[in-house]
Amino acid sequence: MSSSAAIATTIFGLAMVATIVIGVLSARGRDKGLAEWSVSSRGLGVLFIWLLMAGETYTSFSFLGTAGWSYSYGVPILYLVAYLTVGFGVAYVVGPALWTYAGRHRLISIADMAEHRFRSRPVGMLVAVVTTVFIVPYIQVQIQGMGVVVNAMTYGSVDLRLAAVISFVVAEVFILVSGLRGSAWVSALKDVLVIAVVVFLAVYVPMHYLDGAGDFMHRMVTEKAEWLTFPGHDSGGLDGTWFATTMLLNAVTITIFPTTVAGFLSAKSPNAVRHNALLLPWYQLLLFIPMMVGATALFVMPNLGNPDLALFSLVTDALPAPVVAVIGVAGALSAIVPMSVFMLAIGTLWGRTLLGGGNGADPRSRRTGTAPADDVRTKRLSQAVCFLAGLLALAGSLFFPNTLVQLSVLSYEGLAQLVPIVLLALYWRRLTAPAAVAGLVAGLAVMTALWASGNDPWHGVNGGIIALAVNLLVALGLTLVRPAAPSVPLREPAPQATAGAARRGTA
Repeated sequence: MSSSAAIATTIFGLAMVATIVIGVLSARGRDKGLAEWSVSSRGLGVLFIWLLMAGETYTSFSFLGTAGWSYSYGVPILYLVAYLTVGFGVAYVVGPALWTYAGRHRLISIADMAEHRFRSRPVGMLVAVVTTVFIVPYIQVQIQGMGVVVNAMTYGSVDLRLAAVISFVVAEVFILVSGLRGSAWVSALKDVLVIAVVVFLAVYVPMHYLDGAGDFMHRMVTEKAEWLTFPGHDSGGLDGTWFATTMLLNAVTITIFPTTVAGFLSAKSPNAVRHNALLLPWYQLLLFIPMMVGATALFVMPNLGNPDLALFSLVTDALPAPVVAVIGVAGALSAIVPMSVFMLAIGTLWGRTLLGGGNGADPRSRRTGTAPADDVRTKRLSQAVCFLAGLLALAGSLFFPNTLVQLSVLSYEGLAQLVPIVLLALYWRRLTAPAAVAGLVAGLAVMTALWASGNDPWHGVNGGIIALAVNLLVALGLTLVRPAAPSVPLREPAPQATAGAARRGTA
């Protein structure tokens, strides 16, 4: 092992130990129940909500895929900033409503909400299963992303598989002990490093390889104009239509993304959710820097074999080992934080809805609450599922690195099909369970057929939004043909209701 590799590996190891310590200690003195583990007892303020949800949006893809897409295609990568920014605008309206509904009825996941809204545990189970199918690939993507980051930052000294195992162990240790609060505290460390790293790269990379940002922009316009206009360079048709439809689909979907909902429900009040929605779009400005670094690599390393390594190839080429290590740690934590929240979300979905006693579709359970013994049992089941979900993703990354990852392409499109049954159902009292389920099945079938036949996108239109349109039409049609009595409308709490009352279920 070279001296540079030894320095980088040592710094990485110390950072992982620090991550575990911070994550575990965050649970000291806290309640040990399911609500604390899954949604931090709905007690996080604006700062921690911001850190947690920012940590979920700036992932290992931000260091690898963002720079790689910028290097390979150019302007289509801007969809990432567009949908996140628009999505948080939607979250400003939707987030407080979800917080209110969940707080009043002691719900902690989208499966809980669906079960409670339709008074049907099978509906909640269906939502939990569909969500899991499309979330597990995200965990695997983060595990493999961390493997790539750590392998690059240690100059190849740490094997991809070893890095994958390390990421799994680190994330599981603090998420099993501390739950969502542990992720929020680790995200604080991660975001400090990310902001410092990307600001440094924004200044250093164009100055080191070119004559500054002005020269970079001039050369992009004069030499790489194809990367600056749709459909981009050799992108396979990712044109303006694809951009607009993908942005709209993802912007709506992110509001019911299980990890986003966990962030909503962990807030102290609806206003904390609103303030967070106003602040988060500013964080997305940081994504422009990996895009710029990836584009800079076009002039420095025009024949790069793996575009996803565009950023780290420049970093390891130009910077000393300690700086490379710090950048690598920021990239590694950008995989660990979202990975931990994804695993937590799956554990929360399954522990109560599928393996526990349900969320309270029976009115008697809503009046009495969950017994302490049942709460402890459900939490343990949730933790077990959290561990197994991570183990499944780890096994996939070690033995079938391309199998589950292929599903990640469909993750947003698949989760988008849950929008009617989870979100629309809370606003539209007439929507029935059979109609919502039929719409979900139809949407998933159309989405899968378009993808399997190579027709996604279809004439430039994102296949997921076509599937969602079919989903809505089926749900609407069946509801109008076979209407049912309304159930559980979404109502804002009375003005005098407090956040504490909502958490107690009395608002």
